[in-house]
Amino acid sequence: MTTNEECSIGNRTEPENTAKTSNVDILLVAQQTRSELIAITEDIKKNQEAMLQKIESMIENKIEIIKKVYDQKFDEKSKKLLLIEESISKLLKLSEAVQKSKDDSKKKQISEPTVSINNITTMASKTAKSFQLKHVFKDVSNFKEMKINYTKFEDHYNVKWYMSVRRSNGRLGFYVHCQPIDPSDEWLIRTKLEYKVVGRLQNDIIRTFDYCYEKAVGSGFHEFQEWEEMKKWYLVDGNLQVEVKVTIVETTGLSKPKIRKFDESQEDISDVILVVSDTKFYVSKMFLASQSSVFKALLFGNFSESKQSEVTLHGLDPDDFHYFLEALYGESAIDDTNVEGVALLADMYDAPTAMRRCEEFLLLTRSKKTYAKKLELANRYHLEKLKVGCINFKACEDAISGVPKDDDPQTK
Repeated sequence: MTTNEECSIGNRTEPENTAKTSNVDILLVAQQTRSELIAITEDIKKNQEAMLQKIESMIENKIEIIKKVYDQKFDEKSKKLLLIEESISKLLKLSEAVQKSKDDSKKKQISEPTVSINNITTMASKTAKSFQLKHVFKDVSNFKEMKINYTKFEDHYNVKWYMSVRRSNGRLGFYVHCQPIDPSDEWLIRTKLEYKVVGRLQNDIIRTFDYCYEKAVGSGFHEFQEWEEMKKWYLVDGNLQVEVKVTIVETTGLSKPKIRKFDESQEDISDVILVVSDTKFYVSKMFLASQSSVFKALLFGNFSESKQSEVTLHGLDPDDFHYFLEALYGESAIDDTNVEGVALLADMYDAPTAMRRCEEFLLLTRSKKTYAKKLELANRYHLEKLKVGCINFKACEDAISGVPKDDDPQTK
């Protein structure tokens, strides 16, 4: 009996109708939850769409505002540009009117000089005695220590010029030498020098130096550049290119005796004094104007100098200017010592008589200038007769050099 009761107790279960009710409740809750989730999702979607529309509307408003601002600024700038263009147009018309007035005024003047004011004001720089020395030293890596290596002479303004370099204690020395051709016992040449070592990568080294030569020595830099640096960056196939620009500021003791006087003794027959450095030249304005278009403009044109009794000419060598005046006045002033300086002034002052005298002298056999120097001057100053003479002379020289001599071994 006892066992059967225990078994009955152990197998007790819920009634069948109660289990069915519980499952239905769960389904109802699940459906309700699902409906709520769907509703929430729909609300979120609606909110997102509303937010996106709001953002898009805000962006469109901002874009519209920015566009209006830029349009306004563009209109303002356009108006300003139009005003500027109108102002420029008015100024151009005014300038044309002023220029026309000036042109009409000039037409009424008799024989007005045609040399521009720019030609007058820049003459000091143009008449400077300057030139350039260039050379390529070969096989520089094998230069011996302390041995000086020279270039050939070049004749400039009656002075022989040449350069030199040397290897010294791991450095490159770089020098310029001068040797006057026919100086007096005491002489000097004051110069401005610009030394250059040309780099293969456009990394040139340039140093400047002012020097007054009073004897035939070299001037320059004992330590222009480190030797190894030079070998690494500046040699091209073992060769070194160097240059020096020389500007002669002043010379003393290089001139020949003067033929004609232009000092105070000529005061009674002169009407203007030209001052070059500290030297005064008493001359005739009318005569100079007849010889030079530049002097015609300077002394008779619309320049302040035309009303002055004393006119200063800057940047000139007084000795060269003296010989230039002598050539204008018909003296036999030109020789090898001054022909280059006088030709420079004749070109700058547009004085054909003086230039012709220079050309005539260079065509003469008594000029000792080299063929190369004469041809250089002919090309520089457009001296056609001299150019033809140089070419003919060179042709004759080449022909003569090609004729074998009597003692030539090839003729025996």
